[in-house]
Amino acid sequence: MNLPEVTIEQLLEAGVHFGHNVRRWNPKMEQYIFGVRNNIHVFDLRITLPLINSALVKLHEVASKSGKVLFVGTKKQCSSIIKEIALEHNQFYVNKRWLGGTLTNWKTISKSINRLDELELILSENNSTQNLSKKELLNLSREKDKLLSNIGGIRNLGGKPDLLVIFDIVKDKLAVLEAKKLSIPIIAISDSNSNPEPIDFVIPGNDDAIRSINIYANFFRETLSDAKEVSKDFELEKNENNKIDTETKEMPAKLATSSK
Repeated sequence: MNLPEVTIEQLLEAGVHFGHNVRRWNPKMEQYIFGVRNNIHVFDLRITLPLINSALVKLHEVASKSGKVLFVGTKKQCSSIIKEIALEHNQFYVNKRWLGGTLTNWKTISKSINRLDELELILSENNSTQNLSKKELLNLSREKDKLLSNIGGIRNLGGKPDLLVIFDIVKDKLAVLEAKKLSIPIIAISDSNSNPEPIDFVIPGNDDAIRSINIYANFFRETLSDAKEVSKDFELEKNENNKIDTETKEMPAKLATSSK
């Protein structure tokens, strides 16, 4: 396992230590806070650092076993970043809107996915589109774009993911509730205004600044890249072991044939 090297200096430079205004804080975050500066809560990065490492270990563990990781970040600052991470590493994402029941009511989500597939088929076939008016085509195209925006990142998920990575647990609290209901482990960035209790792997830090979001994203990227390599090596080793087992089983039969 070759995890990215995380240092307090990197976190300071990215502004990870800056929380929210003291009026907006959640007292449940007190254990992660170092103090107050200019009415802003400041995180204790000596606590944040090992917690980031624990989260990365969990991410690596799931990804190296070909587990499904769902990245969630519906606010503007991180929506494009989480989509990039997920697509780069063949994982999944929700970056526009978390639909109620995305995890707990997969039957309904599956119907929407089937509808999306159907729309794409209709709009790609010349014979189908020729029989439709411009207005009908426009309506179908809008419906497809809306579905693609909401569920495009989970259309190949096929049910329950093995891990959720959430960039803002206040904005995406529905995702937290659904994951907890299904006992899916959660890695999440928790700012000073959030409740860390439902989170399995808390990363206490700023969840708004682009620099902070980018540094988390880079740590996740590097971890997933290494996990992919480990997964490849594991598959190669597995195939070699299977080949040896097959040859071992075939050997007595070959010996019996040659002795005749």
